[in-house]
Amino acid sequence: MKRLILFTLLGFLANDLKAQNDIDVFLAAGIDDAQRFANDYLAPGTNGIMHSMNANWFNSAEVKPLGGFEVSVVVNAALINDEHKTFSLDTDTYNNVQFVAGPNAQLVSSVLGKNEPPIFVEVTYEDPIFGTQTTEVELPEGIGENSANMLPTAFIQGAVGLGKGVELKARFVPKVDTDDVSLSMYGAGLQLEVTDWLPTSQLWPVALSGLVAYNHVDASYNLMESSGIDGENQRLENDTNTWLFQVIASTKLPVINVYGGVGLINGTSESDLLGSYRVTNGLLSSETIVDPFSVSSNVSSVRGTIGAKLKVGFFRLNAEYHMSEYDAFSVGINFGFR
Repeated sequence: MKRLILFTLLGFLANDLKAQNDIDVFLAAGIDDAQRFANDYLAPGTNGIMHSMNANWFNSAEVKPLGGFEVSVVVNAALINDEHKTFSLDTDTYNNVQFVAGPNAQLVSSVLGKNEPPIFVEVTYEDPIFGTQTTEVELPEGIGENSANMLPTAFIQGAVGLGKGVELKARFVPKVDTDDVSLSMYGAGLQLEVTDWLPTSQLWPVALSGLVAYNHVDASYNLMESSGIDGENQRLENDTNTWLFQVIASTKLPVINVYGGVGLINGTSESDLLGSYRVTNGLLSSETIVDPFSVSSNVSSVRGTIGAKLKVGFFRLNAEYHMSEYDAFSVGINFGFR
């Protein structure tokens, strides 16, 4: 579970800080430069997670009758394409960063990629004793091949019928609280079956419904052991909120059914680098930076869904595929009564 959490939420920046002892020099180049780089570097990862965490909210357009319920274990994964593995770093938009070799604008690794070969930049900073100084820094890489080109999430999910064509849903990840990681993930949704409100609903071969769902992630990662920078209370905190609006259609057969729909994902992920960091300027001087910066990313994407569901007694199994900015797939094991 901890490995999943690090890959999907906080491990991006934490792994980078652990591997890069020169991050303090990047901070010395200026907060604006460090923030700009971190924002572009992290955005493909956090955007992918927002797509991953919104899979498998439903497995049918039919809602459960009053008192009907279903409990599920859901595993999702957003797919990483080549376009998500890099971003364009244009040093003309930076104050104190230049590439050591090549043009001013180059494709470099995002948190999801890898620089092959390594890419170096020249960072300029002001030393109070020696004046303007420069140093070479290797740009950080991402999770690269270790990701298997997927961003996974997993939930325990429940649904209960409230009657009148209304179904309430909730999902969560059991809270994780260790010396390094604190994480809570939860969500809630409401599904309304339009065809259930029609007097001839039992005669329809298909069901039609609408869904509104909300997801929240609140997480913190302790950086004191991995940053390589002197300081106190160093941590990365993440707050992610998403909304899903979906129109759903499905067949109404006893055993095997297909379902699909079109929806819209909206979300924001905010990451704050907090604590104090004593940044070294040259050999003899340093400065302390407190709560260096915050970065954020946003998604607003149309999504198409297609899936299938097998129902045998109390047991149900479903699988689905989503087409969007980040394609995703999901599998659910469900137990219920309706």
